[in-house]
Amino acid sequence: MKIGIGAAIILLIIAALYIFYTFNPEMQPLFPKCPFLLATGYECPGCGSQRAIHSLLHFNVGAALRYNAFMVLALPYIFLGIYQEYLGGKKRHPKIGKFFFGRWSAIAILLIIVAFWVGRNLI
Repeated sequence: MKIGIGAAIILLIIAALYIFYTFNPEMQPLFPKCPFLLATGYECPGCGSQRAIHSLLHFNVGAALRYNAFMVLALPYIFLGIYQEYLGGKKRHPKIGKFFFGRWSAIAILLIIVAFWVGRNLI
């Protein structure tokens, strides 16, 4: 059962990456617009992530950073979390998990997200 769920998740990720690689979110109506941006005129912390993913898949790191620097810079942290949770990192490196994914790190990350959110709308 777990293998089937894992295989389904991998296929969905591959399909999503194919769609993001093939279609430019800036040009295609296929991709949803940010409801926060539409309602307020201000960018949320996730605004530009779709375009950043498209740019990263085309190895255009500069454009990806312009679209959403926070998302691009957070990718190593996200991959570390995936490693810790699903690939045995908790057992092999328990101190890393406690340091990067403990209570205080969650508060720090929340503060960083809020600072990014405010900062990107002030510039």
